[in-house]
Amino acid sequence: MNFPAELKYTKDHEWIKVEGNVATVGITEFAQSELGDIVYVDITSLGKEVAKDEVFGTVEAVKTVSDLFMPVAGTVTEVNPALNNQPELVNSDPYGEGWMVKITVADAADADSLLSAGDYKTVIGV
Repeated sequence: MNFPAELKYTKDHEWIKVEGNVATVGITEFAQSELGDIVYVDITSLGKEVAKDEVFGTVEAVKTVSDLFMPVAGTVTEVNPALNNQPELVNSDPYGEGWMVKITVADAADADSLLSAGDYKTVIGV
């Protein structure tokens, strides 16, 4: 499994890439493999301030629905439009075209407390 070193991770299996005060958020390769085939991504938080660890949407697989948790506090400024017609991008490219939201980060330093790739691998037992 792939866990890019430049990203930060949560114990709830989200990843975040912070660039200045803008961050991109998605779910990890491990998360998508555990969920199976993703059939729908429902993100209703566009334009809203979302607190750290607050639910910002859901991802639906063939047999389950899972909440998506925000890694850091911020305002959702963009939802990946490609996921409306191609939710399977989360399975095929979770760190690239399968990203879920972009946010304006309230405090970029919040990401410092998240897991490194190595720490995340320890959490999931890889």
